[in-house]
Amino acid sequence: MKRIFTSIALLLITAGIARSQSIYQPYSYDFYQKFNADAYSTQTRLHTSLKPFFIDDSLLMHRYDSIMNYGGDGSNKNILYRKLFNEHLIDVKGANSTFYADLLPDFNIGRDLSNKRNTYLSSLGLQIGGTVGKKFYYNISGYLNQAEVPNYISTYIRQVGIVPGQAYASSFNNNLNAYAWDYITATVSYTPVKYLNISAGRDKTFIGDGYRSLLLSDYASPYPFFKLTANLGNVKYMAMWAYFTDPAGTSDLNIDRNKWGIFHYLDWNVNNRLSFGFFDSVIWSNTDDQGHTHGFDFSYINPVIFLRPVEAANGSPDNALIGFTTKYKLTDGITAYGQFSLDEFTAKEFFNNAGYVNNKFGYQVGIRGANLFGVTNLNYLLETNTVRPYTYSERSSILNYSANSEPLAHPWGANFREVVALLNYSYKRFDLMGEVDYGRYGLDIGNDNYGKDIFKHYSQPIQRDGNTIGQGLKTNMVYLQGKIGYVLNPKYNLRLELGGIYRTEKNSDFNDKTAMITFGLRSSFRQIYSDLASYKTH
Repeated sequence: MKRIFTSIALLLITAGIARSQSIYQPYSYDFYQKFNADAYSTQTRLHTSLKPFFIDDSLLMHRYDSIMNYGGDGSNKNILYRKLFNEHLIDVKGANSTFYADLLPDFNIGRDLSNKRNTYLSSLGLQIGGTVGKKFYYNISGYLNQAEVPNYISTYIRQVGIVPGQAYASSFNNNLNAYAWDYITATVSYTPVKYLNISAGRDKTFIGDGYRSLLLSDYASPYPFFKLTANLGNVKYMAMWAYFTDPAGTSDLNIDRNKWGIFHYLDWNVNNRLSFGFFDSVIWSNTDDQGHTHGFDFSYINPVIFLRPVEAANGSPDNALIGFTTKYKLTDGITAYGQFSLDEFTAKEFFNNAGYVNNKFGYQVGIRGANLFGVTNLNYLLETNTVRPYTYSERSSILNYSANSEPLAHPWGANFREVVALLNYSYKRFDLMGEVDYGRYGLDIGNDNYGKDIFKHYSQPIQRDGNTIGQGLKTNMVYLQGKIGYVLNPKYNLRLELGGIYRTEKNSDFNDKTAMITFGLRSSFRQIYSDLASYKTH
Protein backbone atom coordinates (compact mmCIF):
# COMPACT_ATOMS: atom_id res chain seq x y z
CA MET A 1 0.00 0.00 0.00
CA LYS A 2 2.96 2.39 0.58
CA ARG A 3 3.67 2.25 -3.14
CA ILE A 4 0.09 3.25 -3.94
CA PHE A 5 0.04 6.14 -1.46
CA THR A 6 3.39 7.36 -2.81
CA SER A 7 1.94 7.34 -6.33
CA ILE A 8 -1.11 9.26 -5.13
CA ALA A 9 1.08 11.87 -3.45
CA LEU A 10 3.13 12.37 -6.62
CA LEU A 11 -0.03 12.82 -8.67
CA LEU A 12 -1.35 15.40 -6.18
CA ILE A 13 1.90 17.38 -6.44
CA THR A 14 1.82 17.46 -10.24
CA ALA A 15 -1.89 18.22 -10.55
CA GLY A 16 -1.35 21.98 -10.57
CA ILE A 17 -0.30 22.10 -14.23
CA ALA A 18 -3.51 20.45 -15.51
CA ARG A 19 -5.68 22.08 -18.15
CA SER A 20 -8.70 19.94 -19.30
CA GLN A 21 -11.04 17.69 -17.35
CA SER A 22 -11.06 13.89 -17.58
CA ILE A 23 -13.79 12.21 -15.48
CA TYR A 24 -13.25 8.63 -14.28
CA GLN A 25 -16.50 6.66 -14.22
CA PRO A 26 -16.43 3.48 -12.06
CA TYR A 27 -17.33 0.43 -14.14
CA SER A 28 -20.45 -1.65 -13.82
CA TYR A 29 -22.14 -3.49 -16.68
CA ASP A 30 -25.62 -2.27 -15.70
CA PHE A 31 -24.57 1.37 -15.98
CA TYR A 32 -22.21 1.14 -18.94
CA GLN A 33 -24.76 -0.57 -21.18
CA LYS A 34 -26.56 2.81 -21.27
CA PHE A 35 -23.75 3.99 -23.59
CA ASN A 36 -24.36 1.20 -26.12
CA ALA A 37 -26.01 3.27 -28.84
CA ASP A 38 -23.09 5.73 -29.00
CA ALA A 39 -20.20 3.42 -28.11
CA TYR A 40 -21.14 0.74 -30.67
CA SER A 41 -22.35 3.00 -33.47
CA THR A 42 -20.83 2.44 -36.91
CA GLN A 43 -20.27 6.20 -37.03
CA THR A 44 -17.89 6.20 -34.06
CA ARG A 45 -14.49 4.69 -33.33
CA LEU A 46 -14.43 4.47 -29.55
CA HIS A 47 -12.13 2.09 -27.66
CA THR A 48 -14.86 0.11 -25.92
CA SER A 49 -12.93 -2.90 -24.61
CA LEU A 50 -10.89 -1.16 -21.89
CA LYS A 51 -12.89 -0.13 -18.83
CA PRO A 52 -13.43 1.99 -16.75
CA PHE A 53 -13.92 4.78 -19.27
CA PHE A 54 -12.65 8.30 -18.92
CA ILE A 55 -15.60 10.47 -19.82
CA ASP A 56 -13.64 13.04 -21.80
CA ASP A 57 -14.72 11.94 -25.26
CA SER A 58 -17.40 14.20 -26.70
CA LEU A 59 -19.30 11.12 -27.93
CA LEU A 60 -19.70 9.86 -24.36
CA MET A 61 -19.97 13.23 -22.64
CA HIS A 62 -23.30 14.14 -24.23
CA ARG A 63 -24.91 10.86 -23.12
CA TYR A 64 -23.19 10.98 -19.73
CA ASP A 65 -24.50 14.49 -19.04
CA SER A 66 -28.04 13.51 -20.00
CA ILE A 67 -27.94 10.57 -17.57
CA MET A 68 -26.31 12.41 -14.69
CA ASN A 69 -28.45 15.53 -14.97
CA TYR A 70 -31.81 13.91 -15.62
CA GLY A 71 -34.52 15.95 -13.91
CA GLY A 72 -32.19 18.87 -13.28
CA ASP A 73 -33.97 21.32 -15.55
CA GLY A 74 -32.67 24.39 -13.73
CA SER A 75 -36.02 25.37 -12.28
CA ASN A 76 -35.93 27.03 -8.88
CA LYS A 77 -36.75 24.06 -6.65
CA ASN A 78 -36.00 24.03 -2.93
CA ILE A 79 -32.67 22.69 -1.67
CA LEU A 80 -34.16 19.53 -0.12
CA TYR A 81 -35.67 18.50 -3.47
CA ARG A 82 -32.42 19.19 -5.33
CA LYS A 83 -30.29 17.21 -2.86
CA LEU A 84 -32.64 14.24 -2.95
CA PHE A 85 -33.22 14.06 -6.71
CA ASN A 86 -30.60 16.05 -8.64
CA GLU A 87 -27.40 16.90 -6.75
CA HIS A 88 -24.62 15.44 -4.64
CA LEU A 89 -25.14 15.81 -0.91
CA ILE A 90 -22.19 18.21 -0.89
CA ASP A 91 -21.40 19.78 -4.25
CA VAL A 92 -18.84 22.58 -4.51
CA LYS A 93 -17.70 24.04 -7.82
CA GLY A 94 -14.82 26.51 -7.77
CA ALA A 95 -12.96 28.31 -10.51
CA ASN A 96 -10.24 25.63 -10.74
CA SER A 97 -11.59 22.70 -8.75
CA THR A 98 -14.69 20.75 -7.77
CA PHE A 99 -15.60 18.67 -4.74
CA TYR A 100 -18.52 16.37 -3.98
CA ALA A 101 -19.49 13.99 -1.19
CA ASP A 102 -22.35 11.54 -0.75
CA LEU A 103 -23.66 9.01 1.72
CA LEU A 104 -24.18 5.69 -0.06
CA PRO A 105 -27.03 3.74 1.57
CA ASP A 106 -27.61 0.15 0.51
CA PHE A 107 -30.39 -1.38 2.58
CA ASN A 108 -32.62 -4.19 1.41
CA ILE A 109 -34.68 -7.01 2.83
CA GLY A 110 -35.55 -10.26 1.14
CA ARG A 111 -37.17 -13.62 1.45
CA ASP A 112 -35.58 -16.88 0.33
CA LEU A 113 -38.79 -18.71 -0.55
CA SER A 114 -37.12 -22.06 -1.25
CA ASN A 115 -35.43 -22.27 2.13
CA LYS A 116 -38.03 -20.25 4.08
CA ARG A 117 -35.51 -17.74 5.38
CA ASN A 118 -35.33 -13.96 5.53
CA THR A 119 -32.31 -12.15 4.13
CA TYR A 120 -31.10 -8.59 4.41
CA LEU A 121 -28.25 -6.24 3.50
CA SER A 122 -27.32 -3.29 5.70
CA SER A 123 -24.58 -1.27 4.04
CA LEU A 124 -23.59 2.34 4.55
CA GLY A 125 -20.97 3.95 2.36
CA LEU A 126 -19.35 7.33 1.97
CA GLN A 127 -17.76 8.73 -1.15
CA ILE A 128 -15.78 11.88 -1.78
CA GLY A 129 -14.41 13.02 -5.09
CA GLY A 130 -13.69 15.90 -7.36
CA THR A 131 -11.18 17.59 -9.61
CA VAL A 132 -8.09 19.71 -8.99
CA GLY A 133 -7.26 21.91 -11.91
CA LYS A 134 -8.81 20.34 -14.96
CA LYS A 135 -6.76 17.19 -15.51
CA PHE A 136 -6.71 15.66 -12.06
CA TYR A 137 -9.64 13.58 -10.77
CA TYR A 138 -10.07 11.60 -7.56
CA ASN A 139 -12.72 9.41 -5.95
CA ILE A 140 -12.60 7.54 -2.63
CA SER A 141 -15.42 5.28 -1.42
CA GLY A 142 -15.71 3.22 1.75
CA TYR A 143 -18.39 0.73 2.84
CA LEU A 144 -19.41 -0.86 6.15
CA ASN A 145 -21.59 -3.93 5.57
CA GLN A 146 -23.61 -6.57 7.38
CA ALA A 147 -25.84 -9.12 5.70
CA GLU A 148 -27.70 -12.36 6.04
CA VAL A 149 -27.33 -14.02 2.67
CA PRO A 150 -29.06 -16.91 0.87
CA ASN A 151 -27.57 -20.38 1.24
CA TYR A 152 -25.70 -20.48 -2.07
CA ILE A 153 -23.88 -17.19 -1.35
CA SER A 154 -23.04 -18.44 2.15
CA THR A 155 -21.65 -21.65 0.62
CA TYR A 156 -19.47 -19.53 -1.69
CA ILE A 157 -18.18 -17.39 1.20
CA ARG A 158 -17.31 -20.48 3.26
CA GLN A 159 -15.50 -22.05 0.30
CA VAL A 160 -13.63 -18.94 -0.82
CA GLY A 161 -13.53 -16.67 2.24
CA ILE A 162 -14.69 -13.56 0.37
CA VAL A 163 -18.01 -11.81 0.01
CA PRO A 164 -18.18 -11.98 -3.80
CA GLY A 165 -16.03 -9.23 -5.30
CA GLN A 166 -15.80 -7.19 -2.11
CA ALA A 167 -13.76 -8.26 0.94
CA TYR A 168 -12.94 -10.92 3.50
CA ALA A 169 -15.92 -11.64 5.74
CA SER A 170 -16.45 -12.63 9.33
CA SER A 171 -19.57 -14.34 10.62
CA PHE A 172 -21.51 -13.08 13.63
CA ASN A 173 -24.48 -13.94 15.89
CA ASN A 174 -23.57 -17.65 15.57
CA ASN A 175 -25.33 -17.57 12.22
CA LEU A 176 -23.61 -19.34 9.32
CA ASN A 177 -25.44 -17.10 6.85
CA ALA A 178 -24.70 -13.76 8.59
CA TYR A 179 -21.50 -11.86 7.72
CA ALA A 180 -19.83 -8.51 8.32
CA TRP A 181 -17.17 -6.88 6.16
CA ASP A 182 -15.79 -3.51 5.07
CA TYR A 183 -13.63 -2.24 2.25
CA ILE A 184 -12.39 0.87 0.44
CA THR A 185 -11.92 1.77 -3.20
CA ALA A 186 -9.86 4.76 -4.30
CA THR A 187 -8.75 6.12 -7.65
CA VAL A 188 -6.71 9.17 -8.60
CA SER A 189 -6.37 10.05 -12.26
CA TYR A 190 -4.04 12.56 -13.93
CA THR A 191 -3.92 13.45 -17.63
CA PRO A 192 -0.83 15.59 -18.27
CA VAL A 193 -1.44 15.58 -22.05
CA LYS A 194 -4.39 14.32 -24.05
CA TYR A 195 -2.44 11.25 -25.16
CA LEU A 196 -1.58 9.92 -21.68
CA ASN A 197 -3.45 9.14 -18.48
CA ILE A 198 -1.79 8.12 -15.20
CA SER A 199 -3.96 6.54 -12.53
CA ALA A 200 -3.39 4.77 -9.25
CA GLY A 201 -5.42 3.52 -6.33
CA ARG A 202 -7.35 0.48 -5.20
CA ASP A 203 -9.99 -0.64 -7.69
CA LYS A 204 -10.69 -2.97 -10.63
CA THR A 205 -10.12 -3.08 -14.40
CA PHE A 206 -12.18 -4.86 -17.08
CA ILE A 207 -10.97 -5.91 -20.54
CA GLY A 208 -13.44 -6.95 -23.22
CA ASP A 209 -16.77 -6.09 -24.82
CA GLY A 210 -18.82 -8.77 -23.11
CA TYR A 211 -20.52 -9.34 -19.80
CA ARG A 212 -17.72 -11.69 -18.73
CA SER A 213 -14.01 -11.38 -19.40
CA LEU A 214 -11.66 -14.31 -19.85
CA LEU A 215 -8.65 -11.97 -19.63
CA LEU A 216 -9.20 -9.48 -16.79
CA SER A 217 -12.59 -8.85 -15.21
CA ASP A 218 -14.12 -6.65 -12.51
CA TYR A 219 -15.13 -9.67 -10.44
CA ALA A 220 -12.35 -10.06 -7.84
CA SER A 221 -12.26 -7.70 -4.86
CA PRO A 222 -10.41 -4.36 -5.30
CA TYR A 223 -6.60 -4.40 -5.37
CA PRO A 224 -3.83 -1.74 -5.38
CA PHE A 225 -2.67 -0.75 -8.86
CA PHE A 226 -0.66 1.75 -10.87
CA LYS A 227 -1.73 2.23 -14.49
CA LEU A 228 -0.54 4.06 -17.60
CA THR A 229 -2.99 4.47 -20.50
CA ALA A 230 -1.88 5.94 -23.83
CA ASN A 231 -4.47 7.01 -26.39
CA LEU A 232 -3.07 7.53 -29.88
CA GLY A 233 -6.27 7.79 -31.89
CA ASN A 234 -6.85 4.37 -33.43
CA VAL A 235 -4.58 2.70 -30.86
CA LYS A 236 -5.08 2.59 -27.10
CA TYR A 237 -2.49 0.97 -24.86
CA MET A 238 -2.57 0.09 -21.16
CA ALA A 239 0.21 -1.02 -18.83
CA MET A 240 -0.82 -1.83 -15.26
CA TRP A 241 1.12 -3.07 -12.25
CA ALA A 242 -0.86 -4.56 -9.36
CA TYR A 243 -0.29 -6.13 -5.94
CA PHE A 244 -2.46 -8.94 -4.62
CA THR A 245 -2.93 -10.96 -1.46
CA ASP A 246 -3.76 -14.63 -1.80
CA PRO A 247 -4.27 -16.35 1.56
CA ALA A 248 -6.16 -19.36 0.25
CA GLY A 249 -5.07 -22.40 2.25
CA THR A 250 -2.78 -24.74 0.27
CA SER A 251 -0.22 -27.44 0.89
CA ASP A 252 2.64 -25.68 -0.90
CA LEU A 253 5.54 -24.05 0.91
CA ASN A 254 4.96 -20.39 0.07
CA ILE A 255 5.24 -18.29 3.20
CA ASP A 256 4.32 -14.81 2.01
CA ARG A 257 0.88 -15.06 0.43
CA ASN A 258 1.31 -11.82 -1.52
CA LYS A 259 2.04 -11.61 -5.23
CA TRP A 260 2.51 -9.15 -8.08
CA GLY A 261 0.92 -8.79 -11.48
CA ILE A 262 1.75 -6.87 -14.65
CA PHE A 263 -0.84 -6.48 -17.42
CA HIS A 264 -0.54 -5.07 -20.94
CA TYR A 265 -3.38 -4.48 -23.37
CA LEU A 266 -3.29 -2.91 -26.84
CA ASP A 267 -6.58 -2.09 -28.58
CA TRP A 268 -6.45 -1.24 -32.30
CA ASN A 269 -9.45 0.21 -34.12
CA VAL A 270 -8.82 -0.79 -37.72
CA ASN A 271 -11.79 1.30 -38.83
CA ASN A 272 -15.22 2.32 -37.51
CA ARG A 273 -16.41 -1.29 -37.49
CA LEU A 274 -13.46 -3.60 -36.80
CA SER A 275 -11.19 -3.76 -33.73
CA PHE A 276 -8.47 -6.10 -32.49
CA GLY A 277 -6.94 -6.30 -29.04
CA PHE A 278 -3.80 -7.99 -27.73
CA PHE A 279 -3.29 -8.87 -24.07
CA ASP A 280 -0.60 -10.37 -21.88
CA SER A 281 0.09 -10.68 -18.19
CA VAL A 282 2.53 -12.21 -15.72
CA ILE A 283 1.80 -13.18 -12.10
CA TRP A 284 4.73 -13.80 -9.75
CA SER A 285 4.97 -14.47 -6.03
CA ASN A 286 6.60 -12.18 -3.52
CA THR A 287 8.26 -15.22 -1.89
CA ASP A 288 9.42 -18.41 -3.60
CA ASP A 289 8.75 -21.97 -2.47
CA GLN A 290 11.91 -21.98 -0.32
CA GLY A 291 10.84 -18.85 1.58
CA HIS A 292 13.22 -16.49 -0.27
CA THR A 293 11.80 -13.05 -0.93
CA HIS A 294 11.47 -12.38 -4.65
CA GLY A 295 9.91 -8.93 -4.45
CA PHE A 296 9.13 -6.76 -7.46
CA ASP A 297 10.77 -8.02 -10.65
CA PHE A 298 12.21 -4.98 -12.41
CA SER A 299 12.55 -6.87 -15.69
CA TYR A 300 8.78 -6.32 -15.95
CA ILE A 301 8.91 -2.57 -15.48
CA ASN A 302 9.09 -1.66 -19.19
CA PRO A 303 5.55 -0.50 -20.06
CA VAL A 304 5.78 -1.00 -23.83
CA ILE A 305 6.82 -4.64 -24.20
CA PHE A 306 4.90 -7.84 -24.46
CA LEU A 307 5.95 -10.02 -21.59
CA ARG A 308 6.06 -13.62 -22.78
CA PRO A 309 9.55 -13.34 -24.39
CA VAL A 310 10.96 -11.67 -21.26
CA GLU A 311 9.37 -14.23 -18.94
CA ALA A 312 10.76 -17.07 -21.08
CA ALA A 313 14.21 -15.45 -21.37
CA ASN A 314 14.40 -15.18 -17.59
CA GLY A 315 13.74 -18.90 -17.32
CA SER A 316 11.28 -17.92 -14.63
CA PRO A 317 8.52 -20.07 -13.11
CA ASP A 318 6.13 -17.09 -13.25
CA ASN A 319 2.64 -17.50 -14.65
CA ALA A 320 2.22 -15.88 -18.07
CA LEU A 321 -1.16 -15.51 -19.82
CA ILE A 322 -1.77 -14.09 -23.28
CA GLY A 323 -5.01 -13.25 -25.03
CA PHE A 324 -6.79 -11.75 -27.99
CA THR A 325 -10.00 -9.72 -28.36
CA THR A 326 -11.98 -8.59 -31.37
CA LYS A 327 -15.26 -6.90 -32.26
CA TYR A 328 -17.08 -6.10 -35.47
CA LYS A 329 -20.08 -3.76 -35.74
CA LEU A 330 -22.43 -5.49 -38.14
CA THR A 331 -24.93 -2.62 -37.92
CA ASP A 332 -25.65 0.18 -35.47
CA GLY A 333 -27.76 -2.32 -33.52
CA ILE A 334 -25.59 -5.44 -33.68
CA THR A 335 -21.95 -5.86 -32.63
CA ALA A 336 -20.24 -9.24 -32.65
CA TYR A 337 -17.31 -9.71 -30.28
CA GLY A 338 -15.02 -12.40 -28.97
CA GLN A 339 -12.04 -13.29 -26.79
CA PHE A 340 -9.40 -15.98 -26.63
CA SER A 341 -7.17 -16.59 -23.60
CA LEU A 342 -4.17 -18.90 -23.68
CA ASP A 343 -2.60 -20.00 -20.42
CA GLU A 344 -0.19 -22.61 -21.76
CA PHE A 345 0.85 -23.73 -25.21
CA THR A 346 2.67 -26.77 -26.55
CA ALA A 347 2.33 -26.71 -30.34
CA LYS A 348 2.50 -30.46 -30.94
CA GLU A 349 -0.11 -31.33 -28.32
CA PHE A 350 -2.30 -28.28 -29.02
CA PHE A 351 -2.97 -29.34 -32.61
CA ASN A 352 -2.83 -33.13 -32.24
CA ASN A 353 -4.09 -33.97 -28.74
CA ALA A 354 -7.22 -32.05 -27.80
CA GLY A 355 -7.44 -33.64 -24.35
CA TYR A 356 -3.86 -32.88 -23.27
CA VAL A 357 -3.79 -31.47 -19.73
CA ASN A 358 -1.63 -28.47 -20.69
CA ASN A 359 -4.04 -27.33 -23.40
CA LYS A 360 -5.21 -24.54 -21.10
CA PHE A 361 -7.32 -21.97 -22.90
CA GLY A 362 -10.75 -20.32 -23.01
CA TYR A 363 -12.85 -18.53 -25.59
CA GLN A 364 -15.85 -16.21 -25.74
CA VAL A 365 -18.27 -15.37 -28.57
CA GLY A 366 -21.12 -12.88 -28.25
CA ILE A 367 -23.36 -10.26 -29.78
CA ARG A 368 -24.64 -7.07 -28.18
CA GLY A 369 -26.47 -3.96 -29.25
CA ALA A 370 -28.88 -1.12 -28.55
CA ASN A 371 -32.47 -0.18 -29.38
CA LEU A 372 -33.66 -3.75 -29.92
CA PHE A 373 -36.77 -3.96 -32.15
CA GLY A 374 -36.48 -0.19 -32.61
CA VAL A 375 -37.19 0.47 -28.92
CA THR A 376 -34.98 3.30 -27.67
CA ASN A 377 -32.73 2.28 -24.74
CA LEU A 378 -33.63 -1.42 -24.98
CA ASN A 379 -30.14 -2.93 -24.89
CA TYR A 380 -29.21 -6.58 -25.14
CA LEU A 381 -26.33 -9.04 -24.91
CA LEU A 382 -25.99 -12.76 -25.69
CA GLU A 383 -22.69 -14.58 -25.17
CA THR A 384 -21.16 -17.97 -24.57
CA ASN A 385 -18.00 -18.67 -22.56
CA THR A 386 -15.95 -21.86 -22.54
CA VAL A 387 -12.85 -22.56 -20.45
CA ARG A 388 -10.91 -25.83 -20.48
CA PRO A 389 -9.95 -27.72 -17.31
CA TYR A 390 -6.92 -26.45 -15.35
CA THR A 391 -6.85 -23.06 -17.11
CA TYR A 392 -5.68 -20.22 -14.82
CA SER A 393 -4.17 -22.74 -12.33
CA GLU A 394 -0.44 -23.28 -11.78
CA ARG A 395 2.11 -25.70 -10.36
CA SER A 396 2.37 -23.46 -7.30
CA SER A 397 -1.00 -22.25 -6.10
CA ILE A 398 0.11 -18.70 -5.34
CA LEU A 399 0.94 -18.22 -9.02
CA ASN A 400 -2.62 -18.94 -10.16
CA TYR A 401 -4.55 -16.24 -11.97
CA SER A 402 -6.37 -14.82 -8.97
CA ALA A 403 -6.55 -11.85 -6.62
CA ASN A 404 -7.51 -12.05 -2.96
CA SER A 405 -8.76 -15.65 -3.31
CA GLU A 406 -10.99 -14.91 -6.31
CA PRO A 407 -10.44 -15.36 -10.07
CA LEU A 408 -9.06 -12.42 -12.02
CA ALA A 409 -10.96 -13.60 -15.10
CA HIS A 410 -14.29 -15.47 -15.19
CA PRO A 411 -15.80 -15.92 -11.70
CA TRP A 412 -16.45 -19.64 -12.28
CA GLY A 413 -12.75 -20.51 -12.57
CA ALA A 414 -12.27 -23.21 -15.24
CA ASN A 415 -13.73 -26.45 -16.66
CA PHE A 416 -17.10 -24.99 -17.72
CA ARG A 417 -19.39 -23.85 -20.51
CA GLU A 418 -21.77 -20.94 -20.04
CA VAL A 419 -24.48 -19.18 -22.05
CA VAL A 420 -25.74 -15.86 -20.67
CA ALA A 421 -28.32 -13.40 -22.03
CA LEU A 422 -29.15 -9.94 -20.68
CA LEU A 423 -31.78 -7.31 -21.44
CA ASN A 424 -31.67 -3.76 -20.06
CA TYR A 425 -34.23 -1.03 -20.57
CA SER A 426 -34.24 2.55 -19.32
CA TYR A 427 -37.24 4.89 -19.43
CA LYS A 428 -37.04 8.23 -17.67
CA ARG A 429 -36.14 7.28 -14.06
CA PHE A 430 -36.95 3.57 -14.47
CA ASP A 431 -34.25 0.93 -15.08
CA LEU A 432 -35.25 -2.67 -15.87
CA MET A 433 -32.87 -5.62 -16.14
CA GLY A 434 -33.29 -9.31 -16.89
CA GLU A 435 -30.70 -12.11 -17.00
CA VAL A 436 -30.79 -15.77 -18.03
CA ASP A 437 -27.65 -17.80 -17.34
CA TYR A 438 -27.06 -21.50 -17.99
CA GLY A 439 -23.83 -23.25 -17.05
CA ARG A 440 -22.42 -26.77 -17.13
CA TYR A 441 -19.23 -27.57 -15.24
CA GLY A 442 -17.38 -30.36 -13.47
CA LEU A 443 -16.56 -30.24 -9.76
CA ASP A 444 -13.85 -32.29 -8.07
CA ILE A 445 -14.66 -35.75 -6.75
CA GLY A 446 -13.00 -36.54 -3.46
CA ASN A 447 -9.38 -35.35 -3.49
CA ASP A 448 -9.04 -35.71 -7.26
CA ASN A 449 -8.42 -32.53 -9.23
CA TYR A 450 -10.68 -32.39 -12.30
CA GLY A 451 -9.66 -28.85 -13.22
CA LYS A 452 -12.34 -26.41 -12.04
CA ASP A 453 -10.75 -25.09 -8.84
CA ILE A 454 -7.96 -22.78 -10.02
CA PHE A 455 -6.46 -22.70 -6.50
CA LYS A 456 -5.40 -26.34 -6.75
CA HIS A 457 -2.04 -27.34 -8.26
CA TYR A 458 -2.45 -28.71 -11.75
CA SER A 459 0.76 -30.77 -11.43
CA GLN A 460 -1.38 -33.73 -10.30
CA PRO A 461 -4.32 -33.78 -12.75
CA ILE A 462 -6.79 -36.59 -12.96
CA GLN A 463 -5.11 -37.66 -16.22
CA ARG A 464 -2.55 -36.42 -18.73
CA ASP A 465 -4.68 -37.03 -21.83
CA GLY A 466 -8.38 -37.24 -22.56
CA ASN A 467 -9.43 -34.24 -20.45
CA THR A 468 -12.78 -32.78 -21.48
CA ILE A 469 -14.80 -29.72 -20.47
CA GLY A 470 -17.22 -30.60 -17.68
CA GLN A 471 -15.28 -33.65 -16.49
CA GLY A 472 -15.67 -34.62 -12.85
CA LEU A 473 -18.92 -34.23 -10.93
CA LYS A 474 -21.12 -33.01 -13.78
CA THR A 475 -23.17 -30.05 -12.57
CA ASN A 476 -25.84 -27.93 -14.25
CA MET A 477 -26.78 -24.46 -13.08
CA VAL A 478 -29.73 -22.30 -14.15
CA TYR A 479 -29.83 -18.69 -12.98
CA LEU A 480 -32.65 -16.21 -13.64
CA GLN A 481 -32.67 -12.66 -12.34
CA GLY A 482 -34.90 -9.62 -12.80
CA LYS A 483 -34.67 -6.12 -11.34
CA ILE A 484 -36.80 -2.99 -11.52
CA GLY A 485 -35.25 0.21 -10.25
CA TYR A 486 -36.54 3.74 -9.85
CA VAL A 487 -33.63 6.19 -9.87
CA LEU A 488 -34.06 8.89 -7.24
CA ASN A 489 -30.73 10.63 -7.78
CA PRO A 490 -28.57 9.81 -10.83
CA LYS A 491 -25.46 11.52 -9.40
CA TYR A 492 -24.68 8.49 -7.22
CA ASN A 493 -27.27 6.04 -8.57
CA LEU A 494 -29.60 6.27 -5.58
CA ARG A 495 -32.62 4.12 -6.39
CA LEU A 496 -35.48 2.04 -5.09
CA GLU A 497 -35.03 -1.50 -6.38
CA LEU A 498 -37.22 -4.60 -6.50
CA GLY A 499 -35.44 -7.80 -7.52
CA GLY A 500 -35.97 -11.51 -7.88
CA ILE A 501 -33.62 -14.49 -8.30
CA TYR A 502 -34.32 -18.09 -9.23
CA ARG A 503 -31.33 -20.44 -9.19
CA THR A 504 -30.83 -24.20 -9.34
CA GLU A 505 -27.54 -26.09 -9.12
CA LYS A 506 -27.85 -29.82 -9.58
CA ASN A 507 -25.62 -32.88 -9.77
CA SER A 508 -25.65 -36.43 -8.39
CA ASP A 509 -24.50 -35.23 -4.94
CA PHE A 510 -26.71 -32.21 -4.28
CA ASN A 511 -29.66 -30.29 -5.68
CA ASP A 512 -29.67 -26.68 -4.48
CA LYS A 513 -32.61 -24.38 -5.17
CA THR A 514 -32.99 -20.69 -4.43
CA ALA A 515 -36.06 -18.58 -5.17
CA MET A 516 -35.99 -15.17 -3.54
CA ILE A 517 -37.26 -11.62 -3.78
CA THR A 518 -35.62 -8.46 -2.45
CA PHE A 519 -36.59 -4.83 -2.04
CA GLY A 520 -34.55 -1.90 -0.86
CA LEU A 521 -32.90 1.47 -1.18
CA ARG A 522 -29.62 1.14 -3.08
CA SER A 523 -26.87 3.45 -4.31
CA SER A 524 -23.39 3.67 -5.89
CA PHE A 525 -22.23 2.31 -9.24
CA ARG A 526 -20.47 -0.79 -7.85
CA GLN A 527 -21.23 -4.04 -9.64
CA ILE A 528 -22.08 -6.92 -7.29
CA TYR A 529 -22.27 -10.31 -8.99
CA SER A 530 -24.62 -12.98 -7.66
CA ASP A 531 -24.64 -15.34 -10.69
CA LEU A 532 -22.02 -17.61 -9.13
CA ALA A 533 -21.11 -21.28 -9.38
CA SER A 534 -19.82 -23.57 -6.64
CA TYR A 535 -16.11 -24.35 -6.47
CA LYS A 536 -16.45 -27.57 -4.49
CA THR A 537 -18.98 -30.17 -3.51
CA HIS A 538 -20.94 -29.17 -0.43
